[in-house]
Amino acid sequence: MENRVSFGSSLVFEVNYMNNTDKMDKMEEIRVPVLAEAVAIEADALYRGYSRVTPEAFDAAVSALMSCSTVAASGCGHSGYVLDHFVHLLNCAEIPARFISTNDATHGEMGFVSASSVMVIASRGGRTQELLPIQEIARSRGAKIIVVTENEDSPLAKGADIVLLVSITREIDPHNVQGTTSFTVFSVLFDAIQCEILRRKGGGAEAFAEIHPGGAVGERLTK
Repeated sequence: MENRVSFGSSLVFEVNYMNNTDKMDKMEEIRVPVLAEAVAIEADALYRGYSRVTPEAFDAAVSALMSCSTVAASGCGHSGYVLDHFVHLLNCAEIPARFISTNDATHGEMGFVSASSVMVIASRGGRTQELLPIQEIARSRGAKIIVVTENEDSPLAKGADIVLLVSITREIDPHNVQGTTSFTVFSVLFDAIQCEILRRKGGGAEAFAEIHPGGAVGERLTK
């Protein structure tokens, strides 16, 4: 069932509620119009965003990340923020990882990357000029390259060993230009990769407690 929903004055958009009227009831519980609008757009994007992610590509990405010596990651803007968080998650899974900024990458930082490394690059359009030399250096050093993008015909996708293709419906801002929905779609994909890594590694919370003794999580794990 397709429901046409209007929240506030900035947008009128189509949202697929997957024949579940309960979702519309939940939306009506959100009393701030722009917040309801954001939830509706981003939830719809998550339902639609991953149909092009094949099981083979996803499995190959997880396997590569689990079998490498180190992981380097790079992206610009919101894609970079997503990868910075993904690097933290990988380190929590005891996979050595580092985010490499585009500023530092061409000034020696790519020395972190070796033939046994994996280089992860995220770019919605797949044409980000600052990322192209990073991919070239990673390739020259023999690293395996994973690219997450919406554009399978882009230079970054064509230069990758593994491509994870996403689809972005629209950003939530009125002009459809700021990295909002795309940030969410990218983030959930990397969260899923991390979850699969943890599932395959096995082990319990005790091992995580050793490297995460701080904060509320550490307190709960060490009780």
